[in-house]
Amino acid sequence: MKRAATLILLVLIVSCGRRNEPENRIISVSIAPFKYFVEGIAGENFSVNVMVPAGANPHIYEPYPEQLTRLRHSAAYISNGYLGFEMTWLDRFYEMNRRMKRVSLGDVIDPIAPEHHHEGDHIENADPHYWVSPLCAMKMAASIKDFLIGLDPKNSMEYNENFKILEGKIREVDSLARDLSSSSASKSFMIYHPNLGYLARDYGLKEIAVENDGKEPSPSRLRELIDLARKDNHKVIMVQREYDTRNARAIADETGARVIVIDPLSEDWYASTTEIIRILRGGSNENLK
Repeated sequence: MKRAATLILLVLIVSCGRRNEPENRIISVSIAPFKYFVEGIAGENFSVNVMVPAGANPHIYEPYPEQLTRLRHSAAYISNGYLGFEMTWLDRFYEMNRRMKRVSLGDVIDPIAPEHHHEGDHIENADPHYWVSPLCAMKMAASIKDFLIGLDPKNSMEYNENFKILEGKIREVDSLARDLSSSSASKSFMIYHPNLGYLARDYGLKEIAVENDGKEPSPSRLRELIDLARKDNHKVIMVQREYDTRNARAIADETGARVIVIDPLSEDWYASTTEIIRILRGGSNENLK
């Protein structure tokens, strides 16, 4: 709490000293993968300020003064809508810069609701990891394109053209993901932190998470996972770059599976998502731990 208060005070001090600066063409985004889509469509018309950089945990991250200073000079903010980080910081961000245009990409996808959600209720705490699914990525890109056109209509032709190029790249990844349904690869996969739920839902797969509600598995649950990995013949256990591999390693040691580190929070959405799909098909030996 002390760090948060200090950061807000620093931003207020910096902003008071910079009132005469021209407005910068900056768009702030919550997480690094969103930068890929904004840059792909905006080109060089805007620079992107990432609030949670690659390698940081977006559920608990606290931004630094430099990031907040760039936020203060941003023309717009593109949020995820469901990240724990945003639950803590987003209202504060909007207070720091009330002129920012806003869009939540969570509004354009079909969210995976929490386990105890009742139909008809407002969805809160939905799974925030939708960007890994190419089907969701297509909706995200279209939303960003429309948002940029509204923000900067004089460059709308450029944004439409750039979107078509980006759309082609997303379709390439979508094609790879669709092949999973028709391949001989297992339709279930094991992962430490459940961040591939949308990829699983949209392409007929089943995600088995080692972590449960943000907690490490109990000894009994670990035994269940080991038995399940043996039963389903899981050859790979994936772990997101930001997480400890210890529990995944315990399962792998008992079953002969490999632990592979993935990076869904990379700024290079195309490369990281393609690599994840190749791992699911059993075609990657990279990042082996």
